[in-house]
This record gives sequence, C-alpha cells and structure tokens, in this order.
Amino acid sequence: MIKMEIKEISSENNKIIKHIKSLELKKQRNKHKQFLIEGLRIVEECIKYNGNIEYIIYSEKIYSAQGGADLLDNIAEKGYSTYKVPNNLFNKISNTETPQGIMAVVNMKETKLQEFNPNNDKNLFFVILDRIQDPGNMGTIIRTSESANVDAVIVTKGSVDLYNNKTLRATMGAIFHMPIIQCHNDEWVEYLKKKNVKLIAADLDTDKTYIDIDYKENIGIIVGNEANGIKEDILNNVDKKVIIPILGKIESLNASVAAGILIYKAAEEKFLK
Repeated sequence: MIKMEIKEISSENNKIIKHIKSLELKKQRNKHKQFLIEGLRIVEECIKYNGNIEYIIYSEKIYSAQGGADLLDNIAEKGYSTYKVPNNLFNKISNTETPQGIMAVVNMKETKLQEFNPNNDKNLFFVILDRIQDPGNMGTIIRTSESANVDAVIVTKGSVDLYNNKTLRATMGAIFHMPIIQCHNDEWVEYLKKKNVKLIAADLDTDKTYIDIDYKENIGIIVGNEANGIKEDILNNVDKKVIIPILGKIESLNASVAAGILIYKAAEEKFLK
C-alpha cells in the first residue's frame, strides 16, 4: 500500500467541515463554484475522467467497502489533498443512509454554449432538458444520454439544480464524461438551428409516432417538464413532434423513461444499423 500524508480532522467546527456542510445549499455551491460528491463509484469516476477535485475526505469505513483500499492507493498516487475524519463525524456530514466513507469537494466545470464545438458536425446528437424538476429524472436522463453517445445535454433555465446530491447520484458519474451546458435563456435554439440540428419534441398534439421519423440527421431531442410538458415558445420552434403510444391504461410515461425511449431509438438509427 502506498504511504500518503494523512491530515486528520476531528472537530465539527473545522473550517473544511463547515465548508462541506455549506455546499448542501445551492446558493453556496453557486457562490464557490463547487459541489460535493459522495460514494466509492462516483469518486472513482471523477478521478478517472479528470474531475477537478479540490480535496477528498474519508473515514475508516472506506476500508470495509469493496475496492476502498485500492481507491485510497490511487488517491495517494495522484497526490490529491486528503483528510481523514472519524466515522461518527463522517456520518454527520454524509448525505446517504449507508455512507461508504468517502467524499470529495469538486470544482465546477462550466461548458459555454458558444464555445462548444462537437468533433463531427455531420451527425450531431443533443438532448435538451426543459425545466425538468425531479433530480432523479435529471440524473437518469444525463446517464442515459452519455450511454447513447449524445454529444451534449442542454439544461434550460428553471430546471432542478444539476449539482443537487440526488441528481449527481442518479448520473452514476456520467456528469464527468460528457458536456452539460446550462442555458439561462433560449439562445440554444438559435445555436442548434445554425448547426442544422432538427429539434424533435415528444408531444400529444400529433399522430406521428416516435418510430416514424429519421433520426440519422442532426437532431436534438427535447424532454419537457414533468407536469407541464415543453414550453410553448420552444414547441413553436421544433421541427418534428412525435408521440410515444400508450398501450395500457395509464395517461403518461415518466419523463426519464420517455427520454430513454427516444434517445435509444435515435442511437439505434445513428450508431447500431
């Protein structure tokens, strides 16, 4: 095992512990441009994909987690600033029911819309999240988008905070793999139009099903708010509306399930045929 310098914290009044607690609030995350991740898998993903880690906090409990000791060796080898805390203190700052004994403070990476240049302008694939409110849906759609080789996810104003701990957990580390662009207005519509991206929206006001259209062109799949759907201003700019048929007695699908159907139908046409 690699020997690393251990800096220990034992008091709740330590400034680092206070800072970690403050990052539970969105306004503090925005102020410091930092967020908190917790758990073996997501910390591993952050390290693997070069997330900008400020420092790592761990407790003895990490040694009882499968792969925990190996992760600490990797952390030591890479030279991250690392602090050890007692298990009871870690439990107080943890956001999970069964803490694995490791977390990290990470600096936000902001991808600007006008600075984003995909590698291949001939087969563009975007997912746009319009005012998604549920953190589980947000994180799951980001995870699904990454798995389907989407170029970028665009998040509109009014959506749940990207760095909410539930959102981060649901991404399963995908947040570190792909560009996520947060837009405070509808500038993304013009940006995608200039790149000849066809906007596709799931909407009830059509008889065209999601299997009736061509996904091989440059596309942007829009996923709307769970309660109110896609904003009218955006619907007025879409190129194609599609419906996902409901074959049973329920009225609608969960937003992340509907998104998954559309995203993977597009991936099938773009990459699997």
